[in-house]
Amino acid sequence: MHVQVNSNQIEGNARLQEWVGSAVMARLERFEELLTRVEVHISDENAQKSGPDDKRCQIEARPKGHQPLSVSHKAADLDLAVEGAAEKMRHALEHLMGRLDAKVVSTGRLEPVDAAVDESADALLEEEFLEKLDALDDNVQNS
Repeated sequence: MHVQVNSNQIEGNARLQEWVGSAVMARLERFEELLTRVEVHISDENAQKSGPDDKRCQIEARPKGHQPLSVSHKAADLDLAVEGAAEKMRHALEHLMGRLDAKVVSTGRLEPVDAAVDESADALLEEEFLEKLDALDDNVQNS
């Protein structure tokens, strides 16, 4: 997973980019296999003037095979803005993974989307069906 840090109206030195990148990576490392790239945009909404919640962090994550996800968080300082946005992105990815991990199939059971068809379960169901069919045929012939 590649993390790209962009800064607007904040002096973006290498130390800042490394810190922001590592903070976001630490929060999202669980999803490393899912993500191709993460873009982090940090900015000072009021430029040189101070004000409440004037630091903003926007994170855009690009999951493989899916539309990009974007979250943002504003806070009084950059540290809180980055941590808040990273936490929001973690929740968004957990929600996406929750939808991808399981789906309801016609049997009413939850099965993983990526799992191969469980042939042994299908074979057992087919065997049970054939046994009931044979028993039904025996009852009809004995009547």
